[in-house]
Amino acid sequence: MLCRYLGKERFMQKLGFCGDDCSVCPRFFATQSGDVEQLKKVAALWFRVGYRDRIVPPEELSCPGCFLRTKCDRMYVRMCAVVKGVENCGKCESYPCGNVANAFEQTASFAEKIRQKCSKEEYRQLEKAFFEKKKNLDKVNKKWLSHMKRS
Repeated sequence: MLCRYLGKERFMQKLGFCGDDCSVCPRFFATQSGDVEQLKKVAALWFRVGYRDRIVPPEELSCPGCFLRTKCDRMYVRMCAVVKGVENCGKCESYPCGNVANAFEQTASFAEKIRQKCSKEEYRQLEKAFFEKKKNLDKVNKKWLSHMKRS
């Protein structure tokens, strides 16, 4: 198993700006736990599924999360959220905007290709981490809007 997120060591849900669930992301989990061997396994998986064009060293794959990362795969989403001062796009008054809708589309476009290159367990983990962005942000947005109406 790539990540022990199914066990007692799972972090509380932590969403990235675009709705990725960092708490089940094998890359984030390995970084937070300091598990270099796990990062090596993740690097091999990222190469196999096409996230990277080569197997990168663990320090290059390390991810402290959106707030601390200056390089992000969805830089346009990150920059917008940082400028607006929102924790994630679900807490933005413009949600869902074109930027985040674009992120949803991009992710969906390669989900099936990745499924074909993974074990069921690997895919399930990647699905929870990356392919449920819209579901995650919709849930946050609904809760945020409800809170805003009460305020």
